[in-house]
Amino acid sequence: MCVTFTRGLSPEQVFTRYGADPDQAHLLDWDAASELVSGDSGDGTVSLLRSGRIGEWAFCVEEDGGIGFEGESLAALSRGTETYSLATTEGIDVFQYWRDGECVEYFEPGMEHTRSEPFGPWWDRVEAALAAHDGEDAGMAPAVALVLDHLGITLDDATLARPWPSLTLAEDDAPSAPLSATYAGEGPVPPGTVEIL
Repeated sequence: MCVTFTRGLSPEQVFTRYGADPDQAHLLDWDAASELVSGDSGDGTVSLLRSGRIGEWAFCVEEDGGIGFEGESLAALSRGTETYSLATTEGIDVFQYWRDGECVEYFEPGMEHTRSEPFGPWWDRVEAALAAHDGEDAGMAPAVALVLDHLGITLDDATLARPWPSLTLAEDDAPSAPLSATYAGEGPVPPGTVEIL
């Protein structure tokens, strides 16, 4: 699962920046949206995207995919604005903050060696939030709650159960950039890791 928060965009603009056609979206509640095909299919991974706007922040919740924590998608989402991305996928948790197409802060909580430079303030905030729930198997929920509090919005289960524009997107259709064949990590490529010659 991945959730992004982008200032000032509409759900349609969010879908477009993800690489999806916003005209394919349908206003669906959680139960109806969960009936859409997502996960691994014969054509690769298909993500379920649900987007909406609360106050000045557009959110996009992505199920069964990792489009919302890839650099190309976040560069597109944050162009002319700012975007937070929090993801949990295949045992990897990732926090990212982007502004105007550039990564400001990137890390995998609990793994200080993954921090991007220059070091920003979110590492300490996220580590403290996760430490407060140590032993509870809370995953990234405390970090999401921290960002929601910072943004001054509520995105809880009841809010997500309401009808929101929803669609599916094959990862092959999302924005992408070639990765270096020498990158040996298991997660997304941290900004600055790959040098394009």
